Amino acid sequence: DVQLVESGGGSVQAGGSLRLSCATSNKYSRYCMGWFRQVPGKEREGVATVDSDGVTSYADSAKGRFTVSQDNAANILYLEMNNLKPEDTGTYFCAADRETLRCTPARGEHDYFYWGQGTQVTVGT
Repeated sequence: DVQLVESGGGSVQAGGSLRLSCATSNKYSRYCMGWFRQVPGKEREGVATVDSDGVTSYADSAKGRFTVSQDNAANILYLEMNNLKPEDTGTYFCAADRETLRCTPARGEHDYFYWGQGTQVTVGT
């Protein structure tokens, strides 16, 4: 089983930065990990992904502002978010799956088996 625990959320003003962390017990050698954002009444949408080869991918809304990275030694997934906008507000979840095909933000939430509990990000105007 894989445990995922997010942290690092909070409230910031527009233009500010946050770094989210996802501590994971993932020991699989091949995997896809993703960050998702969810707002009330909507499905989770992919923000950024990274696979076991270190290949990263971003949603258009995140390109140029967000950076996904992983510390393999510490088993932590990060999402560095800069120049935050009010529309970035939501609950952010990290997710993991052993399937590495289509490891991009377009991959739907139903294609991930393991999930964290989420961390809230609120960006004020």
